[in-house]
Amino acid sequence: MSNPAGPRITDPQAIPVDGVDDHLPPVPFERLQPGALRERFAAPPVWTPEISGDGARFNPQRAPAAAAVLVPLVMRDGGLQVLLTMRTAHLRDHAGQISFPGGRVEAHDADAVATALRETEEEVGLDRRHVEVIGALPTYSTVTGFVVTPVVALVEPGFTLALDDFEVAEAFEVPLPFLMTPAHHRRHRFEMAGVQRQFLSMPWQGIAADGRPRPYFIWGATAAMLRNLYGFLARG
Repeated sequence: MSNPAGPRITDPQAIPVDGVDDHLPPVPFERLQPGALRERFAAPPVWTPEISGDGARFNPQRAPAAAAVLVPLVMRDGGLQVLLTMRTAHLRDHAGQISFPGGRVEAHDADAVATALRETEEEVGLDRRHVEVIGALPTYSTVTGFVVTPVVALVEPGFTLALDDFEVAEAFEVPLPFLMTPAHHRRHRFEMAGVQRQFLSMPWQGIAADGRPRPYFIWGATAAMLRNLYGFLARG
C-alpha cells in the first residue's frame, strides 16, 4: 500500500475511512511477551512486509537519506507498551505527527542500531542501559525522502525521560496488543490532484500528561511500520 507523489496531507483526520481490517485476527497474546519476541527476531519467518513505503517522494531530485527509528517496547507489569512521541508543530518534516524516536544516520554512527539509540537518547532522554535491542524490520521509505530502519527493542522500566522540547512535544505509551489488533487499523483512501492515495491510521484514546483523556491519531509511516510489525508477528 503506497501513497503516490502529490501534495502533503495536512489534515489526515479529515480523510474519510474507507475500511477497517477487523476481518484479520489479532496477534495472539502469547506472541506479545518478551521471551516470544526475542525468539521471533532470533529466528524470523519467511516474510515480506505489506507496506514498503509511502510511495514516490515529494522531491525526487534529492538523494534518499538513511535514517533509523527505535520501536521501544516498554515491559510494564500489565504487558508491553509502545513508547511513541508527538513531534513539535514547527518542524520541517512530519510536524505535529506521532512517530517513533529516531532520525537521520550520521557519519559517526556504526549502524542503524547506533543511530536509533543515539537519536532516542537525544530526543527523549531514554538511557540505552535500559534498552535491549532484539532485531529490526525491513526498511521503510518515506515520501519525504528517508529510508528508515525500524530497530525493535525491549525497554526495562525505571527510566526517566527528558524530552528535547525543540523536536518533541510529548511522549506517551500505547498497549502493544491494541496496536497488534487489525480491528483498530483503519484504511483511508482519497483522490488528490487527480491521484489516488491511501494510508493507515490507528487512533488511540489515551491519557495526556495532565491526566485528562486525549485522542492520539497514529497514521502514515508510523502506522505503516506498526502494520509491518503486525505482519511479522502474525506470520506462521
